[in-house]
Amino acid sequence: MIFINETIQIPDEELEWSFARSGGPGGQNVNKVASKATLRWNFSNSNALTAEIKDRLQVKYPSRVTNEGELVITSQKTRDQDRNKQDCLEKLREIIRAVLVIPKPRKKTKPTKASKARRVADKRHKAINRAKRQIPDED
Repeated sequence: MIFINETIQIPDEELEWSFARSGGPGGQNVNKVASKATLRWNFSNSNALTAEIKDRLQVKYPSRVTNEGELVITSQKTRDQDRNKQDCLEKLREIIRAVLVIPKPRKKTKPTKASKARRVADKRHKAINRAKRQIPDED
């Protein structure tokens, strides 16, 4: 059981692990040991998260979520398979904690009168400078 906070726990049975040869540090050992850890979690079928949190997860991390509703996390930071596995679990915790925060809705605001006046004055100033660059008409 992976504990995210008091209310959210993910059962180990829902997590699917796979291991591959890593491209990271390790020298000749890289060619022999499968130290890269890949974690797949089908959160769309999980009861650990609410529908609202699942939607936010898909919106906030589209590159980590597959079309089937799986969250894919990989780690190949270290030479050790177990440490990479722990790194994947920590990334999972961070992702879920980030999704738990409800984003503040943006309030539409209008520009102030002073900012409008500054913008118009700036446009006039630029127009005058451009006009000075023109070749004068010979009448």
